[in-house]
Amino acid sequence: MDTGPKIAQVAALIGDPARANMLSALMDGRTLTASELAYVSGVAPQTASGHLAKLSDAGLLALAKRGRRRYFRLASPHIARVLEGLMVVAQEGPARRDLWRGGETLRHARTCYDHMAGRVAVAIADRLVQQSFILLDEDGGQLTDAGRSFFDEFGVDLHLASRRRVFCRPCLDWSERRPHLAGALGAAILHHALEHDWVEHVRDSRALVVTPAGVRGLATTFGIEGAPSRDGREGQFASLSRGRVAAFSG
Repeated sequence: MDTGPKIAQVAALIGDPARANMLSALMDGRTLTASELAYVSGVAPQTASGHLAKLSDAGLLALAKRGRRRYFRLASPHIARVLEGLMVVAQEGPARRDLWRGGETLRHARTCYDHMAGRVAVAIADRLVQQSFILLDEDGGQLTDAGRSFFDEFGVDLHLASRRRVFCRPCLDWSERRPHLAGALGAAILHHALEHDWVEHVRDSRALVVTPAGVRGLATTFGIEGAPSRDGREGQFASLSRGRVAAFSG
């Protein structure tokens, strides 16, 4: 079956700057109103409504109505994965000293739909692979027996992972150009970090701020040292992957 025209249609929808901004704003898994999406895309509400209708009709967005308000979200994690891949491609080009222009806070830690991205997330993936807790390749990932024991001690209930989604897969990080963890396992790690106040959302942004509790937790659990806290006094990310992974203890 010739899928070229369908690919071209989706690419054209994403290729509009206003629609691209709308989709990017939803990559942290939130639901936003039409007015909020009009603001982030820099267009008038009436124009935004037309864009949102096209994105919804194409299956890129899902709509939920609550009273008189309409809320939009990405239709599925697959859409977020496509957008993340496009961000990586968009950053590629002629050799430059530093391709990243997103700001250091966003680079340290951010959400990528329902899982964590950025330097912290890449370091977590590195340590889990180095300790043979996860076997990771381009197609996906799986836990070893040692990995299952580690996550049991960590406090992540792996039995709660949905069987209808990929359990674990690499997701190429568009600022670091190396993989972080996506899938049910990646979502569980982010959920744990938020639940235990290791990270906090930055308002109106995908960025996450590592708290002092997070600095301690990342060092104790994953052997990741130097993760900056919200006040930036915890050292540099140059030492991010130093140390050994320890079981979660608090």
